[in-house]
Amino acid sequence: MNRESKAKKVDDLKDTFAKAKFAVVADYRGLKVNEFEQLRASLREQGGQIQVAKNTLLKLAVQDTDFEGLTQDFAGTTAVAVSFDDPVGSAKALADFTKDNEALVVRSAVFEGKMLSSDDLVALSKLPSKDQLLGQLCSVLNAVPTKLVRTLNAAPSNLVYALQAIKEQKEN
Repeated sequence: MNRESKAKKVDDLKDTFAKAKFAVVADYRGLKVNEFEQLRASLREQGGQIQVAKNTLLKLAVQDTDFEGLTQDFAGTTAVAVSFDDPVGSAKALADFTKDNEALVVRSAVFEGKMLSSDDLVALSKLPSKDQLLGQLCSVLNAVPTKLVRTLNAAPSNLVYALQAIKEQKEN
């Protein structure tokens, strides 16, 4: 790799890290190509991606970013998974993949500038996705007006039922 292509790769990685909200450093030694492609596809479905790069280029790319704490884990065979949108979806994809493939070892992760342990990553993967949370919020917000309408409708309904009962009583 010549100097120009290295500079271009560092610039590409810097752009990736600038857009990312969430990043995971993993050791992929022992993964087969088709397994790595499965991981890449599942991350892509969740709005993320995974890249393999030289450690020196990765160290240059994360300088002066929120992901600078990952520098210590750039050693050996390194793959970096990033998420641009929903970190929960990418964390779920990684957690599901590591259950089936023990060859992928997560070293560290950063979410919005904060270092995460592997336990934190597992906890993040168990959270509901953004779409599920929005759906739950909508159902909660919908329940309040519905209950208000039912409560307001109860008073006139009770009056009608009382008048009907009085009418039936007088007819007997």
